[in-house]
Amino acid sequence: MKRFLYPSLFLLISLLLFSACATQSIGSITNPPGFLHGLLHGFIILFSFIASLFTDYEIYAFPNTGGWYNFGFLLGVMMFWGGGGASSKKCR
Repeated sequence: MKRFLYPSLFLLISLLLFSACATQSIGSITNPPGFLHGLLHGFIILFSFIASLFTDYEIYAFPNTGGWYNFGFLLGVMMFWGGGGASSKKCR
């Protein structure tokens, strides 16, 4: 009995924790943010983060178009922060 108690308790707590993150999608949105909005939001991420500390401003747009918004967001962040390629240069 005791060997099933801890895994069952862990599973129950995990289900409760992850179900708290579940959200319901808003009905049909006529014009959700796409690639260009994701690019812009990724580029201004530092300013958006600072604004989100003091207001109800969100860094990431919801609902968005999914993959294209995510791709634009990622490209915008990489353009703003240098993309990680600058740190791979070797000095001679």
